Amino acid sequence: MHASAVRLLESWSPTIDPERSLREAMRAFLDSAPRGCLREHAPGHITASAVVFSHDEREVLLTLHPRVGRWIQLGGHCEESDDTVAAAALREAVEESGIPDLTIDPELYGAQAHPITCSLGVPTRHLDLLFRVTAPEGAVPVRSAESTDLRWWPVAALPDNSDVLLRR
Repeated sequence: MHASAVRLLESWSPTIDPERSLREAMRAFLDSAPRGCLREHAPGHITASAVVFSHDEREVLLTLHPRVGRWIQLGGHCEESDDTVAAAALREAVEESGIPDLTIDPELYGAQAHPITCSLGVPTRHLDLLFRVTAPEGAVPVRSAESTDLRWWPVAALPDNSDVLLRR
């Protein structure tokens, strides 16, 4: 898991300064935290997210996150059973969307950092690696217990309280 996160960040070529700075901060974090991909690392940990697009790329699937209170992409913690961060993102996307036939681009789509009190119950930081995921035509999402709401949103008309990275 750790090695896959390092490889993703090493091969990612962000085009703007804040993303380049975040990439370097995440690489330094991973150099100092051999178990930094797991939630047990309380100061912060790598998380795996999926920006799920409809088959025609006109819509994006967002969850209204109960702890965050905003519409965000699907995703969550990496598990020791996940071989890679991309595998963790795909697992989380399937679990949270109820859509079984999602396809993932294994290259890094983006990165974000969020202060949060997650399931550890203490303030921490999620160092989020994002992947682009595509749903099959006609995919109908099913909300999981991890979400207050779940729905498709037009890419050009996201809700005001959304926080999702979209690249065109």
